[in-house]
Amino acid sequence: MGMSYSLDLRERIVALVGSGVSRRAAAQRFGVSASCAVKLVKRANTTGDPAPARQGRPPGGGRLSAHEAFLIARVEAKPDITMPELAAELEAAHGLKADPASLSRILCRAGFTYKKSPYGLGARTR
Repeated sequence: MGMSYSLDLRERIVALVGSGVSRRAAAQRFGVSASCAVKLVKRANTTGDPAPARQGRPPGGGRLSAHEAFLIARVEAKPDITMPELAAELEAAHGLKADPASLSRILCRAGFTYKKSPYGLGARTR
């Protein structure tokens, strides 16, 4: 995915078009495509701000977010549970198949880390 133009450049294009210059002439002057200038001025007129929109998916809206409390409770009850075991428990309890890597990312975001004990056994701590 490409990077958006800087806010400074966007504001200069909108200001130039606001002073009476055509969108295509402003685009040629600043070295951007005519389509970019047209869309930029349209965005500035509708939203009042030439800043770029946020890119990507909003955080926290995945399938597993509804089951985060269940996952945390299972890990706190049994800190040395493995991710495949946790995935099996999630499927048995809620009928939801999840990859162990996805479960690990959810738990890391919740503040859990995997620590090895001196005895060679691992346990998740928060």
